[in-house]
Amino acid sequence: MADTQARTEGHGEPLAVAYSPCPNDTFVFHAWAHGLVPGAPPIEVTFADIDVTNGLAERGAACPFDMLKISYGQLPYVLDEFALLPSGGALGTGCGPLVLTREPGRALAGGTVAVPSERSTAYLLFRLWAAAEVPGGVGEIVVLPFDEIMPAVRDGSVDAGLVIHEARFTYGRYGLHKLADMGEHWERTTRLPIPLGAIVARRSLGPERLAALADAARASVRRAWDDPAASRAYVREHAQEMDDAVMDQHIGLYVNEFTADLGEAGYAAVRGLLTRAAAEGLVPPLAPDALRR
Repeated sequence: MADTQARTEGHGEPLAVAYSPCPNDTFVFHAWAHGLVPGAPPIEVTFADIDVTNGLAERGAACPFDMLKISYGQLPYVLDEFALLPSGGALGTGCGPLVLTREPGRALAGGTVAVPSERSTAYLLFRLWAAAEVPGGVGEIVVLPFDEIMPAVRDGSVDAGLVIHEARFTYGRYGLHKLADMGEHWERTTRLPIPLGAIVARRSLGPERLAALADAARASVRRAWDDPAASRAYVREHAQEMDDAVMDQHIGLYVNEFTADLGEAGYAAVRGLLTRAAAEGLVPPLAPDALRR
């Protein structure tokens, strides 16, 4: 499904952009996608879940998109082709993935855990948590679509599930219990915010164009804050049967000042996560200037 912004005179062909239909992304990019950010490059939007955009970005030069939302866990694999933008992504506090179980306090040693992706930021945070908190380690990792994880835990197909996004607010409906909050562990042990989703764009666009994309994303965020009602229909249209209360909680949790600009603390959090993950052999090591545009 695509939502195309009208071409802006002087900007030429729209850039191909992919982000998720989740409320935080549609809230953030509504103004830009609808031509409401003066001077912003025109974009043509395709909606895709983040596990899909992770795989697309890894195709490098063959990727059909100029700009994408991906997991920070995928970032080290694509930095040769794509640059991290400082605006539009998801990073914050109190917003980490959860490990859920059917019985409260269930031990995870040797257990089977369902995860949404092995290239997700959630998975990196989970592995770092498990290395510190699960003596002997977990057993089998099973990759399931995001919306199948809580039913699998409820039905006993797996011992635990790693969940993200609105599942933080809805897991009680499945009779599940929170075993651990990956974000709480990360924040307690690092004193840094939690990196979740990154906006990346092709390095071949050049520094000036990349800077213009970052500025447009920042302006779109601020426009959304200035007039939240303007994006309401767009957010609701793509919120996948989510009720309004959960939709608002989702936006409130994942859209914050780090979305407008990573800043020093945001970049420190990204480097911290990827450096720790590389030390555990979970991702390739970062070059010193890898996060520069």
